[in-house]
Amino acid sequence: MTKRGKRRSRSRNDAPRKQGIIRLVPLGGLGEIGKNMMFIEYEDGNTHDSLIIDTGIMFPENDMLGIDYIIPDFGYIMDRLDTIRGVVITHGHEDHTGAIAHVMEYVSAPVYATSLTAGLLEVKLKNAGLHNRVDLVTIQAGDGVQMGVFHVEFFHVCHSIPDSVGLGITTPIGLLVHTGDFKFDHTPVDGWPPDFGKLAEFSQRGVLALLSDSTNATVPGWTPSESVIDAAFDQVFSQAPGRILVATFASLISRVQQVVNAARRYGRKIAIMGYSMSENVKMARQLGYLDLPDSMLVDINQALRMPRNEVVLMVTGTQGEPAAVLGRLATGRHRQLEVEPDDTIVMSAHPIPGNEEMVYRTINRLIQRGAEVIYDPIAPVHVSGHAAQEELKLLINLVRPRFFIPVHGELRHLHLHSKIAMQLGIPPENIAVVENGTVLTLTADSLTVGERVPGGYVFVDGSGVGDIGPEVLRDREKLGRDGFVIVNLTLDSETRQLIGEPEIISRGFVYQRAAHELLQGARGTISRVISSNGRTSLRQVRHEVEKQLERFFYNETKRRPMVFAFVTEV
Repeated sequence: MTKRGKRRSRSRNDAPRKQGIIRLVPLGGLGEIGKNMMFIEYEDGNTHDSLIIDTGIMFPENDMLGIDYIIPDFGYIMDRLDTIRGVVITHGHEDHTGAIAHVMEYVSAPVYATSLTAGLLEVKLKNAGLHNRVDLVTIQAGDGVQMGVFHVEFFHVCHSIPDSVGLGITTPIGLLVHTGDFKFDHTPVDGWPPDFGKLAEFSQRGVLALLSDSTNATVPGWTPSESVIDAAFDQVFSQAPGRILVATFASLISRVQQVVNAARRYGRKIAIMGYSMSENVKMARQLGYLDLPDSMLVDINQALRMPRNEVVLMVTGTQGEPAAVLGRLATGRHRQLEVEPDDTIVMSAHPIPGNEEMVYRTINRLIQRGAEVIYDPIAPVHVSGHAAQEELKLLINLVRPRFFIPVHGELRHLHLHSKIAMQLGIPPENIAVVENGTVLTLTADSLTVGERVPGGYVFVDGSGVGDIGPEVLRDREKLGRDGFVIVNLTLDSETRQLIGEPEIISRGFVYQRAAHELLQGARGTISRVISSNGRTSLRQVRHEVEKQLERFFYNETKRRPMVFAFVTEV
């Protein structure tokens, strides 16, 4: 250990501490991008208190057909509901807030969030009919709240949404620092820089463990300031001949403000499209986080009647979501709006890992329809809200923790972040790189990696939560790839011979009118099966018909449609 590390160890243990333990249970966000959720519990024999940090969702990957979104598997907390003293939400993005209604359906503890984040949460809780049941407590950066044995201090961090906070959590065995999502932006759009003073103060107290955002651990250097986007927007607005459509996340209020500022400079009006963005903009205006005068705001019907070079449309759909505004525009399915050749479309967001194919397909379709599509790296119309390598190093040097736990990222991000920590003198045995569900146990002197508890995916499909599993997704993938064939057979109850020709219905496999010979071959296969199995049970007949048809279709087409046979007797 370096001399600096030795000095750190001596200063950390001055104050007497209890002999309890802290368990850190990541239920989302470790080993993936999204659905961030951390469960922290303290136990010492007499006391058992816990708190939740964030309740996020994740967007489905390409092979998760029909899934709307994914929430954490929080089954671990269901036996501990009476120990939960608070739910803390660090900021308003969907990957930290989207599952709030699902979690609060069971949890009765207060929810703590800053004003803007609380407003976004209130919209979600109201849509779920829970707003009257949940105690939503508004706090601000600089506040401290006692939650059982935990004293939680909220400190301001810069991110791509205003009112973001990190957490200093004083426990009976030591101080934990959780960054939330952050970057060190010295010239933020809202003029509120990070709270370096609080981080330095934590260091003076002695930090037992640092849980730090790893999303950009693979990116060298420093993340650019949000302010660089202003110049890029200025150039776009000065050159666009017709309408401007700016696509961004519905919760990215600071980006909406930058679009409003550019529209004001160039005499354009703003129309908001998409339910989630409209609700968030309405709430942000009410709370004073968005300076959008009534005189600049128009509805979509009015915008469509205005000269095309006098309007800006704010839309959703930066991740290629088919049902979002941009996705429907790309496929010509929007009922009010069509893409026209002089439209300029700005994609002010980076693809979430796993969404690249859908995003680029949407961009290509918009270009096919004649639009000018501007996205990073064509122009700096979006910057990340996460710290790059040099900022991650600065944070570790500011805080000087004894133990280090990289959070919020895929395994490659967490692994590289751990290497950065080692370069700065944190011993490898004091670092834990783990994935969702792995229980970490902290004492005042040790960090232990334990067993895994369930921490996987819970799929939300329509109104169903958790009723779709891997088997159903595999069936959907197979149906989408090879289609299905349904066969209806009628047998004579005495002779057990076919009555009439089998009815064959195919969807997603072959075009029936052009597959006469194939389907005749299938009927021949069915006849042979019935002839050789006529005296067996109907269940055995059905099973054999399905098996032989699957074999026949594969031999003829090298495809494997799902085959369903229905056999009746008369």
